[in-house]
Amino acid sequence: MVDILEGIRIVSFTHFLFGPMGIQTLADLGADVIAIEPLNGSWQRNWGAEGNKMVDGQSVLFLSVDRNKRSIAIDLKSPKGYEITNKIIASSDVLATNYRSGVLDKLGFGYEVLKKDNPGLIYAAATGYGPDGPYVKRPGQDLLIQAMSGLAAITGPPDSGPRNVGVSAVDHHGAALLALGIVSALFRKERTGKGSRVDVDLLASAIDLQMETFVCFLNGPRPESVVPPKWIGGWHYEAPYGIYATKDGHIAISLTSLKVLGEALSSPEVAAFDDADNYKKREEIAPLIAKIIATKTTAEWGENFDKHNIWYSPVNDYAAVADDPQVRHKGCFIPITGSTGSPITLVTHPIRYDGEVPEIRLPPQPLGAQTAEILEEIGYSRKEIADFEKQGIIICHHHN
Repeated sequence: MVDILEGIRIVSFTHFLFGPMGIQTLADLGADVIAIEPLNGSWQRNWGAEGNKMVDGQSVLFLSVDRNKRSIAIDLKSPKGYEITNKIIASSDVLATNYRSGVLDKLGFGYEVLKKDNPGLIYAAATGYGPDGPYVKRPGQDLLIQAMSGLAAITGPPDSGPRNVGVSAVDHHGAALLALGIVSALFRKERTGKGSRVDVDLLASAIDLQMETFVCFLNGPRPESVVPPKWIGGWHYEAPYGIYATKDGHIAISLTSLKVLGEALSSPEVAAFDDADNYKKREEIAPLIAKIIATKTTAEWGENFDKHNIWYSPVNDYAAVADDPQVRHKGCFIPITGSTGSPITLVTHPIRYDGEVPEIRLPPQPLGAQTAEILEEIGYSRKEIADFEKQGIIICHHHN
């Protein structure tokens, strides 16, 4: 059992993908995460992508980001809801939020207020653009950030123009940085006793995701364009690096000598190019490679490339990924029984600790599943809890 963060309590005011995913990483590591939700549930419970896809009424987004968390539903705007929330925060090591800047301050849960009574609190705020600046009130959403940060510009080919990455790549990277920031602050607190505010934003996360290409762009002569040529996998890469259509699919070819590739392709024309020219002449070289690659199947080229020690990979669709022998060996997808009793499949925690992957202690929980449990832990009686529920201050999930 991986319990690295056992004994750490995190109170989570998070919704959508960025915040919940980052906090799920810490929940996987054994932190007691209390997800405080509005009475109608957090946004991710109600949006499922692909035609609002649901499993027994549970959205696939919710299933993606809310495992290993306890759920409590509270009316934060009511005086009693404020009192309850304050008690939960007082018992926590970390407060995490990706609400818009200023929302928690208006509710009375801003960092400057809370740290007076709890100087050891780690207050982690995940936002679109940071806590201040000219964009602070703009909506921070993955697609918008991909566009603003240059990620879309360097992804689309010349014939179709800018294109976003096919997943919420900035949300995912930002979530990892949020988890890293919180763990770093916890480490400092362990050494010094000091709490801190941690700020992570999507714009900085998107730029960090492009560190290599920005450093390349900002130093030395700048290219005329950051749009990648057709077939080439990025504006700063040389031929043959990119993806090519085969007779029955696609294949990715990584960095390799053009002489060696020319031999594998049985193409004296490709082999004749000097490796020093593979960037300057890439728009000449790539079409030659593409024409030859189209004449054989992916498997045939794979066998050929293996013989020549060329780095390559078939381009898998999702069905092929799920059946991939290495993916199966690593157990990247795990089938479990969900909280409704139906089978669900989740993506496992991506890191091993002493050879172990953190277990799923709790599948994503129904709204308010642990409301009564959490309130009893902070001192409320069962009668008080029942009264709060009657008054509409909280929601308790009652198992059938």
